[in-house]
Amino acid sequence: MLNRFAPLVPLALVTLLFGCAAHSPVSQQQAQQSIAAHHAFTKSSGTSSVFDEELATEEELSEFGSSKPYQLPALADNILERGMSLIGTRYRFGGTTEASGFDCSGFIGYLFREEAGMNLPRSTREMINVKAPQVARNNLKPGDLLFFSTNGRGRVSHAGIYLGDDQFIHSSSRRSGGVRIDSLGDRYWSKTFIEAKRALAMAGPTTISRN
Repeated sequence: MLNRFAPLVPLALVTLLFGCAAHSPVSQQQAQQSIAAHHAFTKSSGTSSVFDEELATEEELSEFGSSKPYQLPALADNILERGMSLIGTRYRFGGTTEASGFDCSGFIGYLFREEAGMNLPRSTREMINVKAPQVARNNLKPGDLLFFSTNGRGRVSHAGIYLGDDQFIHSSSRRSGGVRIDSLGDRYWSKTFIEAKRALAMAGPTTISRN
């Protein structure tokens, strides 16, 4: 369960089209210490996205999901537990499997496909445009997708999956050790953060039945 794999520390996933920025790795000991008890609906603190006026309210999120039933806690647990088991998997540009290694969007796509039966777009540029509710940074839930602009051009170039407690998991870069956990509160990630989307809200009955 997710509470066994609570939030930790590093993030930075490379996209098929752009590639992700490198970041200094966190020690395994530090990561293990951070994996304390945590529930799937723990809220994180932090400043809101610049797109606040477009963010979905809790009521709107509920209405969105009413026509497409889903079980956010269960699906998030499955995705994140699998993701945690892949920490240390090497980074590979264009990689989409555990054997080959992952880039940032490849890692996300793999987890959502294997654990939630969802096929997300291959690149971060396409992934950020999925028709899913956009959520404010202070309303993030485990399983939400996080998007960053790490190339200094203001366009999405990296993505990760929110764990809770201001932590997220992603496939960062070769230099930083591939799949790892980082803190959204870190100055680098906070500065490059663009927006977040609740892709799990798109999961339907078929997705739920497989869990």
